Amino acid sequence: MQEPAAAVRDLRCRQPCNRRGASGARSAADDVDSWVLEARQTWKAVWSWEGNNVDGPIAADNGAILFANNDAGNVMQFDPATGLAKIAYASINTAGAVSRSKAGTLFVAGRGLGGGIEVLEPSRKMLASSFNGEPFECIGGVLNDLSADAKGGVYFSVTGAAQSGVFYASPNGVISRYGKDVPLANGIILSPDEKTLYVTNGAIVYAFDVDVDGSLKNQREFGKLQGGTGGDGSAVDQQGRVYVATGSSVDVFAADGKFIGTIPGPQGLHGTFFGGRDKKTLYGIVFYGTWGTPSARNQIIAIPTIAQGYTGRSK
Repeated sequence: MQEPAAAVRDLRCRQPCNRRGASGARSAADDVDSWVLEARQTWKAVWSWEGNNVDGPIAADNGAILFANNDAGNVMQFDPATGLAKIAYASINTAGAVSRSKAGTLFVAGRGLGGGIEVLEPSRKMLASSFNGEPFECIGGVLNDLSADAKGGVYFSVTGAAQSGVFYASPNGVISRYGKDVPLANGIILSPDEKTLYVTNGAIVYAFDVDVDGSLKNQREFGKLQGGTGGDGSAVDQQGRVYVATGSSVDVFAADGKFIGTIPGPQGLHGTFFGGRDKKTLYGIVFYGTWGTPSARNQIIAIPTIAQGYTGRSK
């Protein structure tokens, strides 16, 4: 993520704020019940490149993948079958994550100064760029992940600021804040029926009930991570199971919050999603090297699954 100039930022906000822009796989068969993962499967790298260039990925048509290319400020489309990638959308203000709703609307998070939640499809426009009458960046912290709902709104997480937490941008662009004591809010995903929103906060996964107007209530602890402590990008499958990247694994929970098991992975595993033509491939994104230096690298890794990712949305 690119660091906005503090002097410019603070001139635009009533209160100064801090805003800043995660190989070696082993068999995971013994860690997760056989109806999630086949025996003797391991992660395999399918794509890698320099910089902080893979975040907030989702499945796309015909087995392809869409992901935010943070450093280059675009959204990329990658085909694991051919290994070819292309720019799907350019000129995005520090692209941070993408999400597509059940209705097909595609959103991207813009992390730079003057950013916010932008609609890319069906037509490009800014959905929300202010909160409580101030520019979006006055929230501070990092705009992390997105989960678009069928109503035309978007849930998103902000980490690392006094106002960190869970937010909802309504279909008309009004942003509301939710959540208590979630300073590390990061991975965020709706259940298949969109009646529950799951949010990571360090080693804790919280659940919220989703009301008919998109507002959230009944915050509660859903589960505790076992394979790592850095809860991040998350996914759901057809059975409503929840998959959470932990920084070194993907932890799996049943829809009732029961811990099922851990799929071990490489250090730096900071996001997960289902893809492939049949949605029976679990992907992970991995950051390694040193942040903000030429050694920074990202990978997309993949492992076949028995479980099928939720097919009613891209993620």
